[in-house]
Amino acid sequence: MTISECKLVDLPGSADDRGKLAFVEPPSTIPFEIRRVYYLFDIPSGKERGAHGHRDLQQLMIAVSGSFSVVLDDGKECKTFRLSKPDQGLYISKMIWRDLKDFSEDAVCLVLASERYAED
Repeated sequence: MTISECKLVDLPGSADDRGKLAFVEPPSTIPFEIRRVYYLFDIPSGKERGAHGHRDLQQLMIAVSGSFSVVLDDGKECKTFRLSKPDQGLYISKMIWRDLKDFSEDAVCLVLASERYAED
């Protein structure tokens, strides 16, 4: 897999005088079924997360609040994405190393994953 398969995804939704709504519906929004949902929050200033890759896992990361950077590396190329919109996510394919950093104080990172948690 290569970084070229990873991309920003504009999430469909709606807006009116009551506010905004965004949603994710596989397979039209992301190319995988969601098997796990988790989120990161209250990350201390200067701390980083991630620092790993997944052999079989695909993810969609969304900054539902605040902002943070995601650095992707496929072993040949490295690319940084800044997530700051709750109606946009970053699709990350299999076999991509990821580092999350530069979290704003109010950052909440929502992650939709293609597989259940497995430590191995």
